Amino acid sequence: MAGYFSNHSNQSRFLANTSSAQSSSAATTQPPVPTTAPTGPPRSRGPSSKHFSTSLANPSEEHSTSKEKAKSPHAGSVSSNGTAEVHPLRNTWVFWFRQQRAPGNKITNYEEGIKKISPFSSVESFWSIWTHLHPPSTLVPTTDYLLFHSGVRRPVWEDPLNLSGGKWIIRLKKGVADRIWEDLVLGIIGDQFDECTTRDQDEGKAEAGAHDSGSEGGENPGEWPEICGATLSVRQSEDILSVWNRVDGDLKLREKIRDTIRNILHLPLSTIMEYKSNNDSMQDKSSFRNSAIDRTPLS
Repeated sequence: MAGYFSNHSNQSRFLANTSSAQSSSAATTQPPVPTTAPTGPPRSRGPSSKHFSTSLANPSEEHSTSKEKAKSPHAGSVSSNGTAEVHPLRNTWVFWFRQQRAPGNKITNYEEGIKKISPFSSVESFWSIWTHLHPPSTLVPTTDYLLFHSGVRRPVWEDPLNLSGGKWIIRLKKGVADRIWEDLVLGIIGDQFDECTTRDQDEGKAEAGAHDSGSEGGENPGEWPEICGATLSVRQSEDILSVWNRVDGDLKLREKIRDTIRNILHLPLSTIMEYKSNNDSMQDKSSFRNSAIDRTPLS
Protein backbone atom coordinates (compact mmCIF):
# COMPACT_ATOMS: atom_id res chain seq x y z
CA MET A 1 0.00 0.00 0.00
CA ALA A 2 2.89 2.41 0.71
CA GLY A 3 3.54 2.80 -3.01
CA TYR A 4 0.01 4.14 -3.56
CA PHE A 5 0.51 7.56 -2.03
CA SER A 6 2.27 10.78 -2.97
CA ASN A 7 3.10 13.68 -0.72
CA HIS A 8 5.38 16.56 -1.50
CA SER A 9 6.74 16.88 2.04
CA ASN A 10 10.37 15.79 2.45
CA GLN A 11 9.28 13.82 5.52
CA SER A 12 6.81 11.72 3.61
CA ARG A 13 7.22 7.96 3.40
CA PHE A 14 5.07 7.95 0.29
CA LEU A 15 7.08 10.13 -2.10
CA ALA A 16 6.27 9.38 -5.71
CA ASN A 17 9.15 8.06 -7.80
CA THR A 18 9.65 10.91 -10.22
CA SER A 19 11.40 8.96 -12.94
CA SER A 20 8.91 6.11 -12.92
CA ALA A 21 5.98 8.53 -12.84
CA GLN A 22 7.37 10.38 -15.87
CA SER A 23 7.98 7.20 -17.84
CA SER A 24 4.51 5.95 -16.97
CA SER A 25 3.01 9.24 -18.07
CA ALA A 26 4.92 9.13 -21.36
CA ALA A 27 3.69 5.64 -22.06
CA THR A 28 0.06 6.61 -21.50
CA THR A 29 -1.92 8.14 -24.31
CA GLN A 30 -4.06 10.97 -23.02
CA PRO A 31 -7.68 10.76 -24.18
CA PRO A 32 -9.23 13.77 -25.92
CA VAL A 33 -10.67 16.41 -23.64
CA PRO A 34 -14.41 15.69 -23.23
CA THR A 35 -16.88 18.48 -23.78
CA THR A 36 -19.45 16.87 -21.49
CA ALA A 37 -19.42 14.61 -18.47
CA PRO A 38 -17.20 11.60 -19.30
CA THR A 39 -19.70 8.83 -19.92
CA GLY A 40 -19.33 5.92 -22.30
CA PRO A 41 -20.30 2.31 -22.85
CA PRO A 42 -20.36 0.06 -19.78
CA ARG A 43 -16.88 -0.92 -18.66
CA SER A 44 -15.97 -4.32 -17.28
CA ARG A 45 -15.36 -4.47 -13.56
CA GLY A 46 -13.43 -6.71 -11.25
CA PRO A 47 -14.92 -8.02 -8.01
CA SER A 48 -16.26 -5.05 -6.08
CA SER A 49 -16.04 -4.08 -2.43
CA LYS A 50 -18.99 -5.14 -0.29
CA HIS A 51 -20.00 -1.81 1.19
CA PHE A 52 -23.77 -2.04 0.71
CA SER A 53 -24.38 -4.07 3.89
CA THR A 54 -26.34 -1.30 5.64
CA SER A 55 -28.03 0.26 2.62
CA LEU A 56 -30.65 -2.37 1.81
CA ALA A 57 -34.26 -1.98 2.86
CA ASN A 58 -34.62 -5.47 4.39
CA PRO A 59 -31.93 -6.12 7.04
CA SER A 60 -32.44 -9.89 6.88
CA GLU A 61 -31.38 -9.88 3.22
CA GLU A 62 -28.48 -7.44 3.56
CA HIS A 63 -25.57 -9.86 3.65
CA SER A 64 -26.50 -12.16 0.78
CA THR A 65 -27.85 -9.41 -1.48
CA SER A 66 -24.76 -7.21 -1.07
CA LYS A 67 -22.58 -10.09 -2.24
CA GLU A 68 -24.76 -10.69 -5.26
CA LYS A 69 -24.76 -6.98 -6.17
CA ALA A 70 -20.99 -6.76 -5.82
CA LYS A 71 -20.45 -9.76 -8.09
CA SER A 72 -23.00 -8.85 -10.71
CA PRO A 73 -24.11 -5.19 -10.59
CA HIS A 74 -26.44 -5.57 -13.58
CA ALA A 75 -28.32 -8.57 -12.18
CA GLY A 76 -31.45 -7.27 -10.47
CA SER A 77 -33.61 -9.54 -8.36
CA VAL A 78 -37.21 -10.16 -9.34
CA SER A 79 -40.13 -9.98 -6.92
CA SER A 80 -42.93 -12.54 -6.73
CA ASN A 81 -45.13 -10.54 -9.10
CA GLY A 82 -42.44 -10.52 -11.78
CA THR A 83 -41.29 -6.89 -11.43
CA ALA A 84 -37.67 -5.90 -10.81
CA GLU A 85 -36.93 -5.37 -7.13
CA VAL A 86 -35.28 -2.05 -6.20
CA HIS A 87 -32.96 -1.68 -3.20
CA PRO A 88 -33.18 1.94 -1.97
CA LEU A 89 -30.26 3.79 -0.45
CA ARG A 90 -30.77 5.77 2.73
CA ASN A 91 -30.02 9.04 0.90
CA THR A 92 -30.18 10.31 -2.64
CA TRP A 93 -26.70 11.06 -3.99
CA VAL A 94 -25.56 13.10 -6.97
CA PHE A 95 -22.56 12.67 -9.24
CA TRP A 96 -20.93 15.86 -10.50
CA PHE A 97 -18.12 16.52 -12.95
CA ARG A 98 -15.77 19.47 -13.18
CA GLN A 99 -13.19 20.47 -15.76
CA GLN A 100 -11.13 23.55 -14.99
CA ARG A 101 -10.21 24.31 -18.58
CA ALA A 102 -13.08 24.06 -21.04
CA PRO A 103 -11.99 22.96 -24.53
CA GLY A 104 -10.84 25.98 -26.53
CA ASN A 105 -11.60 28.40 -23.70
CA LYS A 106 -9.67 30.12 -20.97
CA ILE A 107 -9.57 28.65 -17.46
CA THR A 108 -12.99 28.87 -15.81
CA ASN A 109 -13.60 29.49 -12.14
CA TYR A 110 -14.48 26.57 -9.92
CA GLU A 111 -18.26 26.84 -9.82
CA GLU A 112 -18.63 27.63 -13.52
CA GLY A 113 -16.89 24.37 -14.38
CA ILE A 114 -19.17 22.12 -12.28
CA LYS A 115 -21.70 20.05 -14.22
CA LYS A 116 -24.28 17.69 -12.74
CA ILE A 117 -24.14 14.15 -14.13
CA SER A 118 -27.08 12.44 -12.43
CA PRO A 119 -28.72 11.71 -9.07
CA PHE A 120 -29.39 8.17 -7.84
CA SER A 121 -31.24 6.72 -4.86
CA SER A 122 -30.97 2.94 -5.21
CA VAL A 123 -28.30 0.29 -5.64
CA GLU A 124 -29.57 -0.41 -9.16
CA SER A 125 -29.57 3.22 -10.30
CA PHE A 126 -26.05 3.68 -8.90
CA TRP A 127 -24.66 0.81 -10.97
CA SER A 128 -26.50 2.00 -14.08
CA ILE A 129 -24.58 5.30 -13.81
CA TRP A 130 -21.28 4.00 -12.47
CA THR A 131 -20.69 1.49 -15.25
CA HIS A 132 -20.99 4.29 -17.83
CA LEU A 133 -18.51 6.66 -16.19
CA HIS A 134 -14.93 6.71 -17.40
CA PRO A 135 -12.50 5.58 -14.68
CA PRO A 136 -10.35 8.37 -13.19
CA SER A 137 -7.20 7.01 -14.84
CA THR A 138 -8.59 7.97 -18.27
CA LEU A 139 -9.37 11.60 -17.34
CA VAL A 140 -7.10 14.49 -18.26
CA PRO A 141 -5.78 17.02 -15.74
CA THR A 142 -7.40 19.17 -14.41
CA THR A 143 -10.62 17.18 -13.91
CA ASP A 144 -12.68 16.37 -10.81
CA TYR A 145 -15.29 13.75 -10.00
CA LEU A 146 -17.61 14.82 -7.18
CA LEU A 147 -20.18 12.85 -5.18
CA PHE A 148 -22.48 14.69 -2.73
CA HIS A 149 -25.81 13.88 -1.16
CA SER A 150 -28.84 15.72 -2.51
CA GLY A 151 -29.04 18.06 0.48
CA VAL A 152 -25.94 19.82 -0.87
CA ARG A 153 -27.32 22.07 -3.58
CA ARG A 154 -23.90 22.86 -5.11
CA PRO A 155 -20.65 21.03 -4.20
CA VAL A 156 -18.84 24.19 -3.10
CA TRP A 157 -17.44 25.51 0.19
CA GLU A 158 -20.22 28.10 0.53
CA ASP A 159 -23.12 25.65 0.44
CA PRO A 160 -25.05 25.82 3.77
CA LEU A 161 -24.29 22.18 4.63
CA ASN A 162 -20.58 22.58 3.75
CA LEU A 163 -20.00 26.01 5.26
CA SER A 164 -19.08 24.87 8.79
CA GLY A 165 -17.28 21.73 7.71
CA GLY A 166 -14.01 20.63 6.22
CA LYS A 167 -12.34 17.72 4.47
CA TRP A 168 -9.80 14.96 4.91
CA ILE A 169 -7.24 14.87 2.10
CA ILE A 170 -5.15 11.97 0.78
CA ARG A 171 -2.63 12.39 -2.04
CA LEU A 172 -2.31 9.40 -4.38
CA LYS A 173 0.35 8.41 -6.86
CA LYS A 174 -0.81 8.28 -10.46
CA GLY A 175 -2.36 5.02 -11.58
CA VAL A 176 -4.01 3.83 -8.35
CA ALA A 177 -7.06 6.08 -8.05
CA ASP A 178 -9.56 3.85 -9.89
CA ARG A 179 -9.95 1.21 -7.19
CA ILE A 180 -9.53 3.57 -4.24
CA TRP A 181 -12.16 5.98 -5.58
CA GLU A 182 -14.59 3.10 -6.14
CA ASP A 183 -14.07 1.73 -2.64
CA LEU A 184 -14.64 5.17 -1.13
CA VAL A 185 -17.81 5.82 -3.16
CA LEU A 186 -19.26 2.43 -2.18
CA GLY A 187 -18.39 3.08 1.45
CA ILE A 188 -20.12 6.45 1.49
CA ILE A 189 -23.37 5.48 -0.22
CA GLY A 190 -23.41 2.14 1.65
CA ASP A 191 -23.52 3.91 5.05
CA GLN A 192 -20.08 2.81 6.21
CA PHE A 193 -19.69 6.25 7.85
CA ASP A 194 -23.01 5.91 9.68
CA GLU A 195 -21.34 5.89 13.12
CA CYS A 196 -19.63 9.20 12.39
CA THR A 197 -22.20 11.54 13.92
CA THR A 198 -22.45 14.19 16.61
CA ARG A 199 -24.88 13.96 19.51
CA ASP A 200 -27.05 16.67 17.96
CA GLN A 201 -27.22 14.72 14.71
CA ASP A 202 -28.19 11.53 16.55
CA GLU A 203 -31.01 13.38 18.31
CA GLY A 204 -32.10 14.90 15.00
CA LYS A 205 -32.26 11.46 13.38
CA ALA A 206 -34.31 10.07 16.25
CA GLU A 207 -36.74 12.99 16.13
CA ALA A 208 -37.03 12.77 12.34
CA GLY A 209 -37.66 9.05 12.58
CA ALA A 210 -40.45 9.58 15.12
CA HIS A 211 -42.18 12.00 12.74
CA ASP A 212 -41.27 10.29 9.49
CA SER A 213 -44.27 10.24 7.19
CA GLY A 214 -42.71 7.86 4.69
CA SER A 215 -40.86 10.36 2.52
CA GLU A 216 -38.90 8.77 -0.33
CA GLY A 217 -35.40 7.65 0.65
CA GLY A 218 -36.06 8.66 4.25
CA GLU A 219 -34.71 12.14 3.47
CA ASN A 220 -35.52 14.67 6.15
CA PRO A 221 -33.43 17.80 6.73
CA GLY A 222 -32.57 16.46 10.19
CA GLU A 223 -31.27 13.24 8.70
CA TRP A 224 -28.53 14.55 6.45
CA PRO A 225 -25.40 12.47 7.11
CA GLU A 226 -22.23 13.89 8.60
CA ILE A 227 -20.41 13.02 5.38
CA CYS A 228 -21.46 15.58 2.78
CA GLY A 229 -19.57 13.94 -0.05
CA ALA A 230 -16.21 13.24 -1.62
CA THR A 231 -14.11 14.41 -4.54
CA LEU A 232 -11.35 12.96 -6.65
CA SER A 233 -9.15 15.61 -8.27
CA VAL A 234 -7.07 14.39 -11.21
CA ARG A 235 -3.87 16.45 -11.46
CA GLN A 236 -0.73 16.26 -13.56
CA SER A 237 1.55 14.54 -11.05
CA GLU A 238 -0.89 13.10 -8.52
CA ASP A 239 -4.57 12.44 -7.80
CA ILE A 240 -6.09 13.97 -4.67
CA LEU A 241 -8.89 12.30 -2.72
CA SER A 242 -11.02 14.35 -0.29
CA VAL A 243 -13.85 13.42 2.05
CA TRP A 244 -16.05 16.35 3.08
CA ASN A 245 -17.83 16.49 6.46
CA ARG A 246 -20.34 18.92 7.99
CA VAL A 247 -18.72 19.76 11.35
CA ASP A 248 -15.18 21.09 11.46
CA GLY A 249 -14.97 21.90 15.18
CA ASP A 250 -15.49 18.42 16.67
CA LEU A 251 -12.00 16.90 16.91
CA LYS A 252 -13.18 13.46 18.07
CA LEU A 253 -15.64 13.28 15.19
CA ARG A 254 -12.93 14.21 12.71
CA GLU A 255 -10.70 11.47 14.10
CA LYS A 256 -13.51 8.94 13.79
CA ILE A 257 -14.00 9.91 10.15
CA ARG A 258 -10.25 9.60 9.56
CA ASP A 259 -10.19 6.11 11.08
CA THR A 260 -13.24 5.06 9.02
CA ILE A 261 -11.52 6.21 5.83
CA ARG A 262 -8.47 4.16 6.78
CA ASN A 263 -10.61 1.08 7.39
CA ILE A 264 -12.60 1.37 4.16
CA LEU A 265 -9.53 1.95 2.00
CA HIS A 266 -7.30 -0.44 4.00
CA LEU A 267 -4.72 2.29 4.58
CA PRO A 268 -1.69 1.64 6.79
CA LEU A 269 -1.45 3.78 9.93
CA SER A 270 1.60 5.50 8.45
CA THR A 271 -0.45 6.98 5.60
CA ILE A 272 -0.17 10.76 5.60
CA MET A 273 -3.59 12.40 5.85
CA GLU A 274 -4.31 16.12 5.87
CA TYR A 275 -7.30 18.13 7.06
CA LYS A 276 -8.50 21.57 6.03
CA SER A 277 -11.62 23.46 7.06
CA ASN A 278 -13.80 24.99 4.38
CA ASN A 279 -13.48 28.33 6.14
CA ASP A 280 -9.70 28.18 5.64
CA SER A 281 -10.27 27.25 2.01
CA MET A 282 -12.48 30.29 1.54
CA GLN A 283 -9.81 32.47 3.13
CA ASP A 284 -6.91 31.34 0.92
CA LYS A 285 -9.03 30.35 -2.13
CA SER A 286 -7.53 26.87 -2.22
CA SER A 287 -8.76 23.37 -1.46
CA PHE A 288 -5.40 21.73 -0.79
CA ARG A 289 -2.75 24.36 -0.01
CA ASN A 290 -1.86 25.07 3.63
CA SER A 291 -3.69 21.99 4.90
CA ALA A 292 -2.81 20.58 8.34
CA ILE A 293 -1.01 17.23 8.32
CA ASP A 294 -2.49 14.80 10.82
CA ARG A 295 0.20 14.01 13.39
CA THR A 296 -1.71 11.61 15.60
CA PRO A 297 0.79 9.16 17.17
CA LEU A 298 0.75 5.76 15.49
CA SER A 299 -0.67 2.93 17.59
